[in-house]
Amino acid sequence: MSLNHPQRIEPQPGQESVWDYPRPPRLERSRSLRETQSPQRIKIVFNGVTIADSSNTYRVLETSHPPVYYIPPEDIKTEYLKPANSQRSFCEWKGFANYYDLVVKDRQVANAAWYYAQPNIDFAPIKNYVAFYPSKMDACYVDDEQVQAQAGDFYGGWITKNIVGPFKGEIGSWGW
Repeated sequence: MSLNHPQRIEPQPGQESVWDYPRPPRLERSRSLRETQSPQRIKIVFNGVTIADSSNTYRVLETSHPPVYYIPPEDIKTEYLKPANSQRSFCEWKGFANYYDLVVKDRQVANAAWYYAQPNIDFAPIKNYVAFYPSKMDACYVDDEQVQAQAGDFYGGWITKNIVGPFKGEIGSWGW
């Protein structure tokens, strides 16, 4: 690592360091860090409504980034998702992403979630799975722990007590 950014935080038992994640990123089934390795339960709440609730997710792990969770459409209340025609992005690993706005009752948030309609081959399992920015939701949970959003809203990572950094996304971390 360069001397231009904070040093890696040493993970304690039951924790992962984002500096041990690979580049290019790895796609894996979401699993608990507990010995039993049971699936993690991912839940998203917005405006008093549970938008998503799933134990059938994938997570993407990339050096210096907290995990991003991808949820199958069948575990999402998709009636609240509206295509965001003005937003599209490109990831060198996953391909082109399309976005959704989220509209629940009298509240809406633009570009709240994204998905890959035609992901690159290594990420084919997450085709049409949806990832949400935790910073734009009222609450996101991994198991029963409310997550902290990754700073900067560029990557959309989910930080729990089991994930240690430092995390890219903070001011001054662009060149890491």
